[in-house]
Amino acid sequence: MAYEHILIERRGDVLAITLNRPERLNAAPTAMFDEIKVALADLDGARAVLLLGAGRAFCSGADVGGGALSAGDPGEATYAALTEHYNPALLAIAELGVPVVSGVRGPAAGIGCSLALAADFCIAASNAYFLQAFVNIGLVPDGGASWMLPRIVGRARALEMMLLGEKVHADKARDWGMVYEVVHEDVVDSEAWRLAERLAAGPTVALGLIRRQLHAALDGGYAEAMAREADNQRAARGSADSMEGGMAFLQKRKPEFKGK
Repeated sequence: MAYEHILIERRGDVLAITLNRPERLNAAPTAMFDEIKVALADLDGARAVLLLGAGRAFCSGADVGGGALSAGDPGEATYAALTEHYNPALLAIAELGVPVVSGVRGPAAGIGCSLALAADFCIAASNAYFLQAFVNIGLVPDGGASWMLPRIVGRARALEMMLLGEKVHADKARDWGMVYEVVHEDVVDSEAWRLAERLAAGPTVALGLIRRQLHAALDGGYAEAMAREADNQRAARGSADSMEGGMAFLQKRKPEFKGK
């Protein structure tokens, strides 16, 4: 498929998706998130996904200047954009069977903040910031932010972001547990690639099950979490990677996982 708003790069077992509207700080029209969802539906054996932004920003938020968000009744248009375009792409990330890394420089605002933090690991440039700017224009957080942020930073800090609408810069985001690592802006892409490649070399079946069971456990009870763990452990134990891991342990060598 030819993409208009994203770039696709396959490097080994890593599939990179780069938001590609640098002249607009990668402001995201609905079509961009449709393209992300399509790209995620065909991993073609990729064992990790990397999310990046072209130019000096990760994503400055939804493109509210035209298209679906400015057509007809603005409330209904926004509702349709979220439920039919933005949210399905974010849910596709949550349901992936492989780990996801994001590399963020500059702003990750609004829906861009949700996209960056939907990854399992976020590598942030020293000039990165995360912003819930909705209150500044009389709107409410979306893209799953009201579910995601309290679970990452706690209720008080989530309310700080959402009610005050102020930037959370990279170092503060690291202190709050929002990002995995802060690096110089010149190396954010390479460091994000390095982490994605490390994950892609891991036991893919187990990694996919881990991220899904953790996501489910955030909404379930203790007994439900243990039952899901038992189901997933059964599936993981039957994988070729599990057999390789056990043999490598016994033979005192580094395992060579194949993602099967």
